[in-house]
Amino acid sequence: MEQKPFNAAPLLFTTLLISICSIIYELIIGSLSSYLLGSSVTQFSITIGLYLFAMGIGSYLSKYLNRHLFDTFTLVEIAVGLLGSFSSILLFVCHIYTNIYPLVMYVMILSIGLLVGIEIPLLVRIIEANKQNIKSNIANLFAFDYLGGLVGSIAFPLLLLPKLGYVTTAFVTGLINLIAAAIIVFRYQDYLQYKTFFKNTLILCFIIVLGFTVYGDYMTRQLESGLYRDQIIYTRQSLYQKIVLTKHKDDLRLFLDGNIQFSSMDEYRYHEPLVHVPMSVFPEARHVLLLGAGDGLAVRQLLKYPGIQDILLIDLDEEMINLARTNPQIKKLNEQALDNNKVTVVIEDAFTYLQRANRKFDLIIIDLPDPNNDTLNKLYTTSFYRLVKQNLAPDGVMVTQSSSPYFTKNAFWCIHKTIHEEFSQVVPYHVYVPTFGDWGFNLATERKINISELRLPQGINYQYLNEDNFSSLFLFANDERVGLDKIELNTLFKPTLVGYYEGDIEKM
Repeated sequence: MEQKPFNAAPLLFTTLLISICSIIYELIIGSLSSYLLGSSVTQFSITIGLYLFAMGIGSYLSKYLNRHLFDTFTLVEIAVGLLGSFSSILLFVCHIYTNIYPLVMYVMILSIGLLVGIEIPLLVRIIEANKQNIKSNIANLFAFDYLGGLVGSIAFPLLLLPKLGYVTTAFVTGLINLIAAAIIVFRYQDYLQYKTFFKNTLILCFIIVLGFTVYGDYMTRQLESGLYRDQIIYTRQSLYQKIVLTKHKDDLRLFLDGNIQFSSMDEYRYHEPLVHVPMSVFPEARHVLLLGAGDGLAVRQLLKYPGIQDILLIDLDEEMINLARTNPQIKKLNEQALDNNKVTVVIEDAFTYLQRANRKFDLIIIDLPDPNNDTLNKLYTTSFYRLVKQNLAPDGVMVTQSSSPYFTKNAFWCIHKTIHEEFSQVVPYHVYVPTFGDWGFNLATERKINISELRLPQGINYQYLNEDNFSSLFLFANDERVGLDKIELNTLFKPTLVGYYEGDIEKM
């Protein structure tokens, strides 16, 4: 059969599609591993490094593929589409039911990367073999390759992940790879040796992957149920984190990126010390800044003080604020605190807000997630606490949750030492929360503090705190202490805290 004149334009569009898919697979594996294992820098570094290495191997091996270039390219696209489609679901299953997640992750990265590394060299050789505007077409091919990388890297965090989640995003991306294969099969069928086989294979693969795409949300819910002990009653992927609510009988629990934030059974044991200890130092506080605390539970405690005039809450995630304001069960727990006329909510990064703020607060409460990744690390650095001090009244008080002095004691005392670099008075204290275990806080101020003279604020209805146990908050056992001379400061330029935290977790 006489072949039609060669037209490279569809190949360029195919290049755009496969480049979009390639970067999305890389981002899926890196972000999913960060979600499941923590330490985003480590996971993305491993993913990117192995992926590029595998692409290099694939590019090298492509020189041995000398026959039936269109058939080979189509086969590679189908293989990438299938592997990429099932990457998320396979990684979830391995994490939940096996102990071989890292091995499966490495194999997945290497397999997809190797196949992706074969793609562009094959396209270049196809263009060269047909000798049509070689210089121009190859230049265009690489331009479309880079453009696809940009499109994929923007679409994943801003559109695909928040709207579709990990599992459905992987299947949608796999469909794009199959579309790229279909372009070759139907536009360049005169160049294929096994066009009937590929047509039938593509139809079958489309049906399978499309079916999984349609049921992606259902599979996500089923897989996520394996990550949590109790029934999931709410789940949403925001721009910043995975928000999950679970419930068992009267126990309502909030998880962010898989990490528990509170249990309704004992959250008061956490929030009472968080709020009432700094109020015992500065009971006349009028203006309060909350960083984090989007669940409204700390606000509920603050509203017990009629002398507080205004509370400004800064939270990065609007989805979390909306949940705390609209979910009937959280509204009942926080007593609709976020709708109180004393409370103003601003959706902004805490670090950014402190940089631009131009007012002084009597009390600053920092209730942020544990420093288990490099994004959160900046909110526990000397630079951050310097900004906090700049926004604090001269006699004001700051307090921050500081992880566990028992389970993550190196991290706890690193936070303590880092704060002490900026504040002259730093008081550590802790409380036992059944859901969390022993949990710690650090209070800082320029006031002179005599712990023995501190008294629990009167006229407040407490569920946990009383005059007898108040003084015990400031006592630490020997196995909850470390030598501060062995602990390094945590800074923006040397983020030691994440290393301490991960090291402590590994010892558990």
